[in-house]
Amino acid sequence: MTPHSSKRKRCFPPVVNADTRVLILGSLPGEASLAAGQYYAHPRNQFWPLLGSLLQLDLPALPYAQRLDCLLQHGIGLWDVIAEARRRGSLDTAIRDSQHNDLPHLLASLPQLALVAFNGQTAGRHSKSVAAYGVATLILPSSSPALTLPLVAKQAAWQALASHIYPAWAADQV
Repeated sequence: MTPHSSKRKRCFPPVVNADTRVLILGSLPGEASLAAGQYYAHPRNQFWPLLGSLLQLDLPALPYAQRLDCLLQHGIGLWDVIAEARRRGSLDTAIRDSQHNDLPHLLASLPQLALVAFNGQTAGRHSKSVAAYGVATLILPSSSPALTLPLVAKQAAWQALASHIYPAWAADQV
């Protein structure tokens, strides 16, 4: 065991505002994200291309702060279900001794919240507890490169966010 394997890893603060309609929850930032101090910083993680495709913006080309601003402008927030844990590497299967974030407190602070989407199955294990607060939930295929599902298949699944990001557009489609 290396010294890093026993070190606790902590998530980042939530990226939300009073206009957040969609909250995307991951599990816990991976090594590349923790080193960069940015959500989804691994170059092969498909999070930014997936949301960029949905928003029709080149999010990966923008500086990180502008990416976050774009998400907030579109009513999208980010956080993680795990506040801190021990983990060797970046795989969710290696998460040990986890402590969870106070999701009920955050949910109560978001008056416009319509959907909590989980980025992958590990985060998605919390969908029932979130749904108990009367919020719609959706478990998405992970944007991680560890999930080898083709990008086009991930894009099709992530398209389900559109009706919550663009509610007026969705109403026109009925």
